[in-house]
Amino acid sequence: MHVKGFPLHTDSRSMAFVRSFMRSYLAGAGFNTRGMQNIGLMYAMQPGLESIHSDPKALRVALKRYVRHYQSHPFWTPCLVGILLNVEQSIASEHFPPKMLAKVKDTTAYSLSAIGDSVFAGSLLIFWAMVSICLLLSGFLHLAFAVGLFFFIALQAFRIYTFSAGVRQGFKFLERLKRWDLINWGRRIKYANAGLLLWLWALVWPQPYRWWEVLLGVSALLLFGRFVRTGLLSRVCAVAVFVGLVDLFSWINETGWTEFGL
Repeated sequence: MHVKGFPLHTDSRSMAFVRSFMRSYLAGAGFNTRGMQNIGLMYAMQPGLESIHSDPKALRVALKRYVRHYQSHPFWTPCLVGILLNVEQSIASEHFPPKMLAKVKDTTAYSLSAIGDSVFAGSLLIFWAMVSICLLLSGFLHLAFAVGLFFFIALQAFRIYTFSAGVRQGFKFLERLKRWDLINWGRRIKYANAGLLLWLWALVWPQPYRWWEVLLGVSALLLFGRFVRTGLLSRVCAVAVFVGLVDLFSWINETGWTEFGL
């Protein structure tokens, strides 16, 4: 049976929600410059919506609610899909006005996107990468694999938990997320990343190294970081200048050794 291009499946509601969860991994596959991830979101919502709205007209109206612009961090997509499925159940039972959904959906998506960019993209993924690199350079190959496997499994567990909590609690789950204080946790992880960066420098810096070389490198990075943060220098220009200085380091090293005895 089809509803103008949308097949109606006979899955139970639980199985339909599982299919929506699995489809949430593909939300970025339909990315476009107009609606961003809207096609992927509608694709993920479709099985759940078909199980909620048995009336073909109500199903078409529900699908249209997700054609609008949508953009959020991919790690939060399962959570958002779960919350929206909970809301759709409330809409079907006439406990939630459909007109309010668009505004609430956009506010939630953008808020979680900002948290995702800070905590995941700007902190946790960098921590994962740097720990793995440092362990590999130190020769701990099996430990690096174990760390990567742990983070991968933990990420999938996070997706499953947030999706199921979103389905069960809807927007009430956002109150629990607020208590997690993820923004401050992201700041703490960034402090750990600074320590990992020092470990990485110690591993890759040519041996033996002298104190003034390390001081020069750290000072240059702090200076360029300050310029980029205040907007005086773009990231591209900062990287280009820093790479150029690295290429000139051998000459600086030789000059410092011959002229100043460093």
